[in-house]
Amino acid sequence: MTDPIDTLTADPPAEAGADAPRAAGLTCWRRSDSAGVVTLWLDCPGTGTNVISETVLRELDALLGDLADARALVIRSAKPSGFAAGADIDGFAGLDRDAALSLLHQGHAVLDRLAALEIPTVAVIHGHTLGGGLELALACDRRIGLDGVKAGFPEVQLGLHPGLGGTFRLTQLIDPIEAMQAMLTGKTIHDRKAKRLGLLDALVPGRHVEAAIEAAVAGRLKPHDAGLKAGAMRLTPARSLAATRMRQEAEKSAPRRHYPAPYALIDLWHDHGGDPEAMQKAEIASFATLLESATAQALIRVFFLRQRLKAGAKGVSGIAHVHVIGAGTMGAEIAAWAALRAKRVTLEDVALPPLGKAVSRAATLYERRHLSGIEARDALDRLMPDPEGLGRARADLVIEAAPERPDLKEKIYAGLVDVLKPGAILATNTSSLRLTDLVDAAPDPARFAGLHFFNPVSRMPLIEVVAHEAVAPEVLDSLCAFAGELDRLPVRVRDYPGFVVNRVLAPYMLEAMLMLDEGLDKARIDRAALAFGMPMGPVTLADQVGLDICLEVARSLASGVAQPLPEPPAWLLEKVEKGETGKKAGKGLYDHARESPPETAGEDDEDPAIIDRLILPMCNAGMECLRQGVVKDADTLDAALIFGAGWAPFRGGPMHYAKVRGDVPERLRALEQQLGPRFAPDAGWDSLG
Repeated sequence: MTDPIDTLTADPPAEAGADAPRAAGLTCWRRSDSAGVVTLWLDCPGTGTNVISETVLRELDALLGDLADARALVIRSAKPSGFAAGADIDGFAGLDRDAALSLLHQGHAVLDRLAALEIPTVAVIHGHTLGGGLELALACDRRIGLDGVKAGFPEVQLGLHPGLGGTFRLTQLIDPIEAMQAMLTGKTIHDRKAKRLGLLDALVPGRHVEAAIEAAVAGRLKPHDAGLKAGAMRLTPARSLAATRMRQEAEKSAPRRHYPAPYALIDLWHDHGGDPEAMQKAEIASFATLLESATAQALIRVFFLRQRLKAGAKGVSGIAHVHVIGAGTMGAEIAAWAALRAKRVTLEDVALPPLGKAVSRAATLYERRHLSGIEARDALDRLMPDPEGLGRARADLVIEAAPERPDLKEKIYAGLVDVLKPGAILATNTSSLRLTDLVDAAPDPARFAGLHFFNPVSRMPLIEVVAHEAVAPEVLDSLCAFAGELDRLPVRVRDYPGFVVNRVLAPYMLEAMLMLDEGLDKARIDRAALAFGMPMGPVTLADQVGLDICLEVARSLASGVAQPLPEPPAWLLEKVEKGETGKKAGKGLYDHARESPPETAGEDDEDPAIIDRLILPMCNAGMECLRQGVVKDADTLDAALIFGAGWAPFRGGPMHYAKVRGDVPERLRALEQQLGPRFAPDAGWDSLG
C-alpha cells in the first residue's frame, strides 16, 4: 500500500526489545520494567512485520490490567522493520456487518482503556507506523518518533477509512484539514512533517530515545497546540465549507460512484467533527458499512494480490553492483532507483550530456522521496556515471536499456562477450521485442532474461521478469529477489509479444485509433474510459507513451499473437513521420499547447458502446495470455495489469471484471459480427465453467 524506504532509516533500532521476555501466557507482546516504567514491546510471532490483530488487542487488554505499580507505560515495537504495518486484513476479509461491528467495538474498548489510563502513556514509533498501528499510537498521551519514521492511514486504498479511532483522534490532535488530507489520500507522513504537524511530540535518533522517553514521562514534552483553525473547524459552518471543497477535490480522482470511502469519511467529519464521542460511534458504523461494499471487497482482493506478488520476491538476489547501459529516461530512472535502494550502480551511455541529466534527475527524485541530506548524498555516491563502461566487468547484473532496435541491442551484447564476470546476469528492459529474437546474441543465453520496468520507475511498482526457453531457473529466482530488494513487485511471464501488460494494453490504444478514424471525438473516448475507472484515457495514453512507440509496439504484436490486432490508420504513420509523436513533441493526437486532455469524467460519460470496444478486447487478450501460458493464472494477470498499468483497481483487474460481468464472450461475438474478426472471442473462454 505504501512505498517506505525502510532500509534507509537513519538509526534503526535493530535489536530493541528483542531480548525482553514474552509477557506471561501471551504471544504478541514482550514486557520489561525499569524503575516503575513498564515497556510493552509488540512482537508478533513468525513474521518480520507487526500487524494489529484481534489477538494483539486482546492481549494488550490483559496487559493494561496489570499496571498496578507502574508510574508510566511505554509502547514500542521489537521489529526492526517498524512499529506496525496496519490492521490484520485477514481478520476483516469475509466478515459480515454484525461480525465486523462486534470486532470493532472490542478494539475500540481496548484503545479507549489505554487512552483513559491515569499514568503517562508514551508510544515510541519507527519505520512503518500505519493504519491500526498509528491508531494504537494515537491512543497514547505522547508519541516519540525515531528518525525515518513514516506514519499514515492507507485504509482509503482498501475502500475503507480508519476504523479504530483514527478519524476522531487524528482530527482532534492536529490541524483537522491536514488530518483529513492524510486520511483521504492515504499518503504517508514522513518524520519531519509529522513533527511539524504535531503528530509527533519528539523526533530523535535511536541513540536518544531513552532520554526522550524520560522527558515524556516527566511531562517535559510541550503539548502540541493545534491552533485557531482547529477550534474553528469544531464549528459546523467552517466544517461545511471545508467538507464541500474536499468533496470537489475527491471527485477529481475518486468518483463517489466508484469509491465511496472518501465521501463517507468527509460526511463523518462534517456531521460529527465537533463531538469526538459521536464521531467514534459513527466511525464504527461507517467502517462496517464500507466493508460490505463491492469496492472494498475488490480493493481488499487487490491487497492480497499485491501480497502474493511480494511473496514471489523473497530471497537474496546476490546482486550488489548493477551496471545500466543507456541513460535515457528508463535507464536513468532504473539507475537512480537502484541506487536509492542501496545498490552500487554504474550508468553508461555513449554521450556525456545524458549522464549529467541522469544525475540531476536522481537528485530531484531523492528530494521528492524525502531523503535526508545524508541519505541523498549516500545514494548519489552509489550512482556513478561510467562513460567508458568500466562497470561492465564488475557488475553482478547488467541491465540493457537501449532504444528498441534489435541491431543496437545485438551490438551491445557483442561488446559484453568475454567482458562480463563469471556468474553475471544480463537483462534487457525491452518492452516490445521478443527475447527469442535477441537471445542468440547474448554472451550466455542461460544467464540472459527480460527485466521490464514500467515508466516512471520511481512510481510504478511492477517489474515483468521474462523467461525464455534457455534461461536458467536460478537466474529468474535471482531477478525476482532483486525486484523485491528494489521494493518492487515481480511477475514472472513467458516470452510473448508484448509480454503480459503491453499485450493486454495494446488493443485499448489501437481500438481508440480506429474510433478516431471513424470520426469519434477524442475527448469523448477518453472520458468514457475515465468514467469506467481507467487512470488515463487511451488517446491521452497514446500521446503519453509516444505515437512512435505505439507504432513500434503495434508492429511487434502484428505477428505472433493468437488474436489479430487492428492495423493502425495510415494517418498515424503520417503524424509520426511529421514529428507529431505526442506529448514529448508538444503535439500528437492532442495539440498540447492548446488542448488539455480530460482528467476526470462524470457518470454521464459512461458510454457502454465505447467502453465495450475499449475494455473487452483487453479481457480477450488476457484470456489469450492465460491460454498461451504467458502468465501463471488469472489472479496474476489481474495483478500485473493493476500494478503495471493502473487498470481500474476497484474492478479487480480485467479477468475479475470479466468473471463478475459474465457476458464477455457473448458481447465479443456481437462486436465481431458488427466490427470484424479482431473481436472474435479467444478459444480460452470455452474452457470456463
